[in-house]
Amino acid sequence: MKRLYLTVVALLSMTMTFAGDKNGMDAAGANTAATSATMAKADSTASYDISYNLRRLGETLGLTLDQMNSVEALNRIFRGDLKTAVEADKANRKALMDSAVEKDMKYMSYVLTPEQFDKYQTLINTTLANRGLEK
Repeated sequence: MKRLYLTVVALLSMTMTFAGDKNGMDAAGANTAATSATMAKADSTASYDISYNLRRLGETLGLTLDQMNSVEALNRIFRGDLKTAVEADKANRKALMDSAVEKDMKYMSYVLTPEQFDKYQTLINTTLANRGLEK
């Protein structure tokens, strides 16, 4: 009986969460038209977010602590450059994206050993290809 009650409560909660009213408002009271526009913009720029787990990157590349600190700082710069590319108009977005990637590769080549850099290049190129942002 307890399971049945909890199942009904969960079902009703999920129904209320996904339900919307006739006036274009979702269950939380937000205008669905505005939400849809925001989601469309997020979808168009979501592929430009190529954040990655720095700890896993460090393990994969075999980074030292000093290299890890440098890579973390360079990642912040890279993400800032990508944010600038995303906020630019469509005509300039590709050029800014390419510039950001080239700048990141140049800086990483100073920090990483040749073997680490080759692995990093493979990872970044694969990530860009998977997101449809190939150079």
